[in-house]
Amino acid sequence: MGLPPISLAQVFARWQFAPIVTTFVVVAAVLYLWGVYRVWRRHPVRPWPWWRTALFGGGLVVIVLATESGIGSYDDVLFWDHMIQHLLLLMVAPPLLVVGQPGTLLLHASRNPVHTWAKRAMRSRVVSGLTFPAFGVVLYVGTIVGTHLTSFMNLAITNDAVHEAEHVLYLVAGYLYFLPLVGREPIRWRVSYPTRLFLLFLAMPVDAFTGLVLGSEGGNPFPSTAAGRPAWAPSPVDDVHIGGAIMWVGGAGLMFALMLTVFFAWSRARQADGGLGWLESARRANFATRVQQAPVARARIGAAESVDDEEHLAAYNAYLARLNARTGDQDER
Repeated sequence: MGLPPISLAQVFARWQFAPIVTTFVVVAAVLYLWGVYRVWRRHPVRPWPWWRTALFGGGLVVIVLATESGIGSYDDVLFWDHMIQHLLLLMVAPPLLVVGQPGTLLLHASRNPVHTWAKRAMRSRVVSGLTFPAFGVVLYVGTIVGTHLTSFMNLAITNDAVHEAEHVLYLVAGYLYFLPLVGREPIRWRVSYPTRLFLLFLAMPVDAFTGLVLGSEGGNPFPSTAAGRPAWAPSPVDDVHIGGAIMWVGGAGLMFALMLTVFFAWSRARQADGGLGWLESARRANFATRVQQAPVARARIGAAESVDDEEHLAAYNAYLARLNARTGDQDER
C-alpha cells in the first residue's frame, strides 16, 4: 500500500518503530534523569537547572520526530522531506543536547572512581582532538557537502544500513561542531565569543552553496528517488529544487538563530564581568588561575630554597673576599 499525500496530520499520525533509535533515546533519557536525581539528592538547595533538562529532553524528542514520525516514513520518497530530516538531526537536535550539558551533569552526579575517570576522559588527547573547533568545522562542512553533492544520497536511499549510519553521522558531526561553540562542558578548549560567532558564520555559506547547487540542477542527480515515486509527489527535479531551497533558507535561518543565541550569551557575560571586553576577561581569568597556582609553586620552590640559599651565600662571600683582595693589593701599591 502506497503512502498517502504528505501533510502535517500524516507527519504526527504515521509512526514507524526504529529499535536502535528507541534504545538510544530511552537509555540517554534514563541516565540523564538518574543524574538529575543524584544531583538533587546531594545538593537539594542547588538542584540541576530544570531548563537544561528540558532542552536535553527536547533534543531527544527531535531525534524521535526526525526518524520515527511521518518525517522518517517519507524520507525515502521525497527528497525535500529527507532534507528536513537532515536539518533536524544536524542543526536542531545536537545544539539542544549540547546545552543540556550531559558531561557536566555526569561530573556533578558521580563519585570516584567514575568521577575521576570521566574528568580525565574529557581532557584526554582523543577527546581534545575530536572537540577541537577546527576539526568540528571541517567535519560539519564535509558532512553537508559529501552527503548532498555526491552520489552518496543514492546509496543511502537504497541501503537501510547506510541510511541509519547517515543519521548517526549527522548527530555526531553536529554535536562535535556545536560543542565548543554553544556548550560549556569542561573540555580543553575555551573559545572566545567573537571566535564562536565567526565559526558559526563559516557554516552559512556552505549551507547556501549546497542549497543553490541543488536548486539549480537541470536533471535529477539522485535517480534512486524516482523509483516508486507516488503520483501525488512532485517531479524528481522539482523535488530536488524544493530540497535545495529548504537547505538554503532553513539552514541559514537555523544558523542565524544560533548566532543570536551566542550573541545574547556574550552580552550577558559582558554584563556579568562589568562590561569588560572578552580579552580583558580572559586576561583576568588567566591571572586568577595563576594566583591559585602560586601557593603550589611556592611550596615546590620552598623545598629547594633552603639548599639554594646556602649556595648563594657562599658565592656572595667568595665575591666579597675577591673584592677585599683586590682592594688590599691596590693599597700595597
